[in-house]
Amino acid sequence: MHRVSRTSSSRTGLAALWTVLLIANLAIASCRDTPTPPTAIRIATGSPTAVYYAFGQSLAAILNRELPDVRASVVVTAASAENVQLVGSGGAELGFTQADVLPTSTTGSPAVAAVARVYDDQLHLVTTSGGPVRTVADLRGRRVSVGAPGSGTEITATRLLEVARLGGDGVRRERLGLDDSVKALRSGRIDAFFFSGGLPVRGIEELADASAIRIVDLSEWTEPLRSRYGQVYVSRDIPRSVYGVDAVTTVANPNYLIVRAGLPQPLVREVTRLLMDRRAELAAAHPAAGRMSPRSAIVTAPLPLHPGAAAWYRATKP
Repeated sequence: MHRVSRTSSSRTGLAALWTVLLIANLAIASCRDTPTPPTAIRIATGSPTAVYYAFGQSLAAILNRELPDVRASVVVTAASAENVQLVGSGGAELGFTQADVLPTSTTGSPAVAAVARVYDDQLHLVTTSGGPVRTVADLRGRRVSVGAPGSGTEITATRLLEVARLGGDGVRRERLGLDDSVKALRSGRIDAFFFSGGLPVRGIEELADASAIRIVDLSEWTEPLRSRYGQVYVSRDIPRSVYGVDAVTTVANPNYLIVRAGLPQPLVREVTRLLMDRRAELAAAHPAAGRMSPRSAIVTAPLPLHPGAAAWYRATKP
């Protein structure tokens, strides 16, 4: 009787052991079959009626369509300065920024790198057609929006007011984004607003369609800005065909698509490839995107190109 009991007990023990091993093997197989979660690519943009957002939305759609392991989305922000902060701190993987927001030199290991120079931003000074503001000097003592906190517009507009000797209390400043600036000008709460963006800026285009506006010529301020703040600033025209108002010359500076420096090289290389190869599609979302080229894209000083982006440009020899 004892022998039968031991044999039965042994068989029961073996069965239990096999059950444990089977469960373990199934668990391991299940782990192996679990798909790797997609890589999140958050693109820091700007106002929904400005260029960064339209460009970013189109780029996100391309990345989602053509990179199966990526899930791209856009983040609405105050624009350039906030975008640099978000990408550098890990709050976003890609972002757009004006060149004049970046430090004039990079030392050590920067938190962000460049994917491409994408197009030039042009500084708009917008007012009502019948209003008193015809030159920058006419802003003295008036209510002026200089852009949202954390925007490239605020940085460029503040610098222009400084060189025009309207810093400090020279104007009554409001810090409004594009959409709020348009509403404030329409209601008479402000006399003028600055906005920096690629042509055409949809919010300004819609304002011009709905009411009579003037865009103030800023050509005389390019050289003073270059002398004080560096050679990043250039003069660019805003033709009559853009907004249906008198043509002017204004101050412009380059825009970059930036990336978190620690992103893997193969991923950034693919982003760079799609950015360049899908220019026609991006231009359909906004004409400014159509001005990119591999030859101009690599000019990103003072920011270095990400190694993944640099590898793609070397392979294509722009």
